[in-house]
Amino acid sequence: KCLIIAVGFIIAAGCILPTAKTNKVSAQTNFTGNTINDRILTPDGFQRVATDDISFADYLHSLPLKPEGSKVKYYNGETKSADVYCAVVDLPIGNKDLHQCADAVMRLKADYYFSRKQYDKIAFHFVNGFDCRYSKWREGYRVSLKNTSATWVKTASKDTSYNCFRKYLETVFSYCGTRSLPSDSKQISFTDLQSGDILLTPGSPGHAVIILDMAINTSTGKKKILIGQSYMPAQEIQVLKNESGPWFDMPGNGIYETPEWTFHAPFSYSLN
Repeated sequence: KCLIIAVGFIIAAGCILPTAKTNKVSAQTNFTGNTINDRILTPDGFQRVATDDISFADYLHSLPLKPEGSKVKYYNGETKSADVYCAVVDLPIGNKDLHQCADAVMRLKADYYFSRKQYDKIAFHFVNGFDCRYSKWREGYRVSLKNTSATWVKTASKDTSYNCFRKYLETVFSYCGTRSLPSDSKQISFTDLQSGDILLTPGSPGHAVIILDMAINTSTGKKKILIGQSYMPAQEIQVLKNESGPWFDMPGNGIYETPEWTFHAPFSYSLN
């Protein structure tokens, strides 16, 4: 990692002097910003890649963030060390171990479609291949599982509330994962990655992270990205950081390192 020479301690406050890594993150942070777009500044010479106002990418840029300095909470209320992230997305995750890496990716896309009232687009495949569609769930159908097969059974009345939608997502999180995500996305070239796309290693274990934002150097054409993830056990979505701050270089066609996972190409996917 890195060697930090501490000049002094303020024990009562539990503080140390800022490190070079902390300074780099701070230089790209507007501490009063409440969204990804407002909180995280672009590196010198870069500007954000423009997106359509009602796109999934624009939705991600507007995700609410917890106050600066907040720590990621696990589903059980415990906190995660801030070694790998610079901001915490302010979205509820419930009190079950059901908001891990792939779950967070699916949740963001589903929340986006729900906010746009595009309910027919909310659908995810279980690991066994079952197509779990929210349009069926909201009409009162529930999933009946027997051995390795799943079917729809009408057991409830129609419910279009967000609370019912969250229960649908809990079912999705229980039976979907990184192994099933390829069924709900398409593999793309790393050169085509944009905000809203994901880096994915299917498997058990596997991992998935999502590109929250993208910036470009208009002089050189070089791009950088913001990366969001959840992890195990279930935890709040976090904006990752590295030694240079919150922005990561674009992936290439090989190995790509993130703070808690190493991806091996091919790993570039676009969600349905």
